Amino acid sequence: MNLHRPNANEALQTKNRSRNVAPQSGLCSRCVDGCKGNCDLWNATFRGRELLYPMPFGDITAGADKDYPVDYSHLNIMGYAMGADGTEANPDKATFPTVNTETEFGVENKVKMKIPIFTGALGSTEIARKNWEHFAVGTAITGISLVCGENVCGIDPKLELDKKGKVKKAPDMVRRLEEYRRYHEGYGDILVQMNVEDTRLGVAEYVVGKLGVETVELKWGQGAKCIGGEIKVGSLDRALQLKSRGYIVTPDPESKANQEAFKAGSIKEFERHSRLGFIDQQAFMDEVARLRSLGAKRVTLKTGAYPMRELAMAIKWSSEAKIDLLTIDGAPGGTGMSPWRMMAEWGIPAIYLHSMAYELCERLAKKGEWVPDIAFAGGFSSEDHVFKALALGAPYCKAVCMGRALMIPGMVGKNAANWLNGEDGGLPATLKKYGSTKEEIFVCYEELRDKFGKEVEKFPLGAVGIYSAGQKIQVGLQQLMAGARKWRTDLITRKELAALTEEAAKVTGIPYIMDAYREEALEVIDG
Repeated sequence: MNLHRPNANEALQTKNRSRNVAPQSGLCSRCVDGCKGNCDLWNATFRGRELLYPMPFGDITAGADKDYPVDYSHLNIMGYAMGADGTEANPDKATFPTVNTETEFGVENKVKMKIPIFTGALGSTEIARKNWEHFAVGTAITGISLVCGENVCGIDPKLELDKKGKVKKAPDMVRRLEEYRRYHEGYGDILVQMNVEDTRLGVAEYVVGKLGVETVELKWGQGAKCIGGEIKVGSLDRALQLKSRGYIVTPDPESKANQEAFKAGSIKEFERHSRLGFIDQQAFMDEVARLRSLGAKRVTLKTGAYPMRELAMAIKWSSEAKIDLLTIDGAPGGTGMSPWRMMAEWGIPAIYLHSMAYELCERLAKKGEWVPDIAFAGGFSSEDHVFKALALGAPYCKAVCMGRALMIPGMVGKNAANWLNGEDGGLPATLKKYGSTKEEIFVCYEELRDKFGKEVEKFPLGAVGIYSAGQKIQVGLQQLMAGARKWRTDLITRKELAALTEEAAKVTGIPYIMDAYREEALEVIDG
């Protein structure tokens, strides 16, 4: 493993003074009395709890950089010189552009997607709110699903509650749904996530009953952290408002000392936290039944990087409740809203968790019990990751959930629009090499114009960026699948993978590369 130096990181905007660092503590080997910074502890001396989070909070995405003993790079994809599964083995017909990358999930009312990817939960965080139009339009035109995360109604400044304290009107939720639906073409769906606060506020009743949402996602957790969702607010009034709505807000905005500290400028922001959920099988079954009784066509579940016990509960209970999709999110995950050290040091890393999930699903299937559709999440960003996840979890894994990998093109595309307008110094050299107009810079712009006509002029450029990035994943996946001679995603199997180390083979159950197809090879030689 590479050294992991937890006392300084670019995500926290900190660094060690010394060139020599103690591997375990991350401290400089020589800490000098009089040092002027800039390690974690030096900054924590002044700013305390602020050093828990990546900075500037709400303006960045961040992913932990811990180097685990085994990860998805320790698997290689197999390519073959014969066969064509899903098409005719004819060089003129079995071409990679003819590979079908579509997938679907669900029990009865299935959701189809053009590419087997969808977004992580984009909820109450500032980065989700201010980039929502780009994310929503981008995923809709790409033909994939979008997860509207937890607490969107609860933090809406214009939220209206009825006499029972339930959501009566939430304009930001209305906006989010409308922006996805505007260009939705039948592929993908928008999932609205529910946590403890959302349930208490009656969000499901509002979005299903009044706004026509078809898919509701229950949330047990995520890969990035083992506590509830978090945001920061820079206003005392806003902090008090959120506390009045039932949220945990720290430091306590009602404390006179904290109010004075905020006025004096030492406390610059407050944190809003969601409560921890506590799982219980009967309560889970009852909640799934309740959501369906409200009119939800699909109920999904997202669980985090918990130990194998909780993973087994998620799979078994999802089987019994006929959950439409179970998303299993491994560590470290992260979109920048989680405590930094927690993101790096807690939970089951993705490949370990996903290998456990396959083992448990197989055990359930061998008992003759129904296995729900699965999605894997946790640090995926490219087409080879998608292929490997589908193969490792085959035949149960139907799609890959991506966090930062789908957010980044949205943000970069948005910034390109600003640069084209002359903001922030205009186009950087990294873009000027492609041209000076959006038509020249975005390779897929004319393709979108051909499909949508003049309507393309209304697309935010972040949406065009997501479409372009999705196109890269789709075409790259087609190439990998063609090399593995699989012309549909549901035909991908675990035999399309080999482990590069014996440790990776032990973790995943995938054959060590020196053993993959060994028996078939010896039959050829000995035949």
